[in-house]
Amino acid sequence: MSESAFFLRRMNDHIQYLGKLKATLEDKGDFQGSDHHSCKLGQWLDSDGPAQSSAISEEARHIFDSILEPHAQFHQASQRALDCKKIGDKSGMEEAMTEMFKLSAKLVDILMKLDTMSH
Repeated sequence: MSESAFFLRRMNDHIQYLGKLKATLEDKGDFQGSDHHSCKLGQWLDSDGPAQSSAISEEARHIFDSILEPHAQFHQASQRALDCKKIGDKSGMEEAMTEMFKLSAKLVDILMKLDTMSH
């Protein structure tokens, strides 16, 4: 599998995860999320991601490293949104969802940069 396909697959994994979360927050599912190490993106970040990004360039590895903190923050925000939903805190849920979507956009942007660099 090419490096490019791998970055795009990880982006797709994240988007699928986000879709499941959104469905639950809109009362259309029962997905409860996971921590940032257990999702498919997190598993890749903790295993093959460092080597795959380093194989492209030192700059790609630096960009890869920049995804770790926003990825953890995304999971924290999504858990807050789920927790707020459970207790009926609609404004708290919406605030957490806004943060979650902003962080998601950042993750997708980083993965797209890595995809571009892999060509």
